[in-house]
Amino acid sequence: MRKIILVATSLLLFACGGKSTDDLIKEENITELKNRKSDIQAELAKIDAVLNKGDKAEESEALVSVLTLKDTVFNHYLEIQGNINTKENILVQPEFSGTLTSLNVKAGQRVSKGQILGKVDDAGMSQQLASIENQYTLAKTTFERQKNLWDKKIGSEIQYLQAQTQMISAQKSVAHMKAQLAKTLILSPFSGTIDEVFVERGQVVSPSPQGLMRIVNLSNMYVTTSVPETYIGKLKAGTEVDVFLTSLGKTYKGRVRQVGNYINPNNRSFGIEVSVPNPDNLLRPNQVAKLKIIDYTVKDAIVVPTNVVQEDGEKNKFVFIVTNVIGKKGIAKKIIVKVGKSSDNVTEILSGLSANNLIVTEGVNTISEGMKLNF
Repeated sequence: MRKIILVATSLLLFACGGKSTDDLIKEENITELKNRKSDIQAELAKIDAVLNKGDKAEESEALVSVLTLKDTVFNHYLEIQGNINTKENILVQPEFSGTLTSLNVKAGQRVSKGQILGKVDDAGMSQQLASIENQYTLAKTTFERQKNLWDKKIGSEIQYLQAQTQMISAQKSVAHMKAQLAKTLILSPFSGTIDEVFVERGQVVSPSPQGLMRIVNLSNMYVTTSVPETYIGKLKAGTEVDVFLTSLGKTYKGRVRQVGNYINPNNRSFGIEVSVPNPDNLLRPNQVAKLKIIDYTVKDAIVVPTNVVQEDGEKNKFVFIVTNVIGKKGIAKKIIVKVGKSSDNVTEILSGLSANNLIVTEGVNTISEGMKLNF
C-alpha cells in the first residue's frame, strides 16, 4: 500500500512541478529538490500515522512465559582450575646397587605395603652374615660362662668386661649386616598398583631418575590449586567443594583439607588442597579439575534468571512482572530492581521484588510497560 502511495505521490509531484525528479537531479536544482523532499516526507508522515492507528487497532496480546518467585537458597561460587594429584605416586629406587636377581611384579598388579617387589644380588653379604653370626654365638657363650664365674667371685672383672664387650660388638656387627642385606630387598612403600616397570630381571640396577618401577595409590586423591588472597577469610578446612572433571564429565564432592599459610607475592594467592573421593578409580594424577567453592550464601533469597534483568537508558536495572492477572492474562509492569551477585545463570535481587511476584522470563525483549500479556 505504501509503495502505491509513494508512486502516486511521485506522479503528482511530476504533474504539478512540470519536471521529473530525475530532471531536477540532472540540473542539480537544489532548491526545487529540497522542496520536493519536504513534500514527500510530509505525505509519508500522514500515511504512517494512519497505518500506526490500524496496527494498534489490530494489536494482539504478547505471548510470554512467566515464573512465580519463591524464597530460595542462593549460593555464589568461586570457580578456579586445579590439578588432580596424590602423595602416593613414586618411582621405586633400589637402595643397593647390583644385579637384579628377582622381579616379582608386573604392570597393573596390586601390591600391599611391605610386599617384596624384587631383590638385588647381595654380593656375598649372606655368607658374611653367617660368619658374623657364628662369631656372635661364640662371643655370647663365652660371656655367659664368664658371667657365671664372675657371679661366683671367680676370675677377674677385666675378663668379664672383655667378654661382654666382644659379645656386644659381635651383636652390633650382626645387626649392621642384616640391615645391609635388607637393602637388597625392594619393598613396596605403600599399598597401591604397579603402574609401570622399567627394568628386567638380570639387569644391573642402581638409583636413577627413572627408578625401577612406578607405584600409584589412587585411593587418596586431592586437588591442588591457588586462590586469590581476597578469599583467605572465606576458606577453611572442611569447606565443601564441587570438583568437575572435564575429561570424565563427572562432578565429585570434595572438601578442603588444607589451607596454605603463605601468600605468594608474585600473584597474591595462597594454595589449598581439596580431598576428592575416587570410588570408581577413574581419577588420575595430573587430570585437570574445575572447582566450585561456595563463598557466599543467602538462605531466603529472591533470585531471577540472569537474562531477564535489563538496563534502561538511565542505567537502572529492571524486570517485567505481570499485574492485574486474570486467568492466563495480565498487564506488563516495569519494576526497577537492585541486583546482587550472579551464579549459575541466576541473579540475586536485593530489592524491588518479593516472593509470589510473577515475572516475565521469555519474551521480555518484545514487551513494554502496560502491554497486555498472554501466558
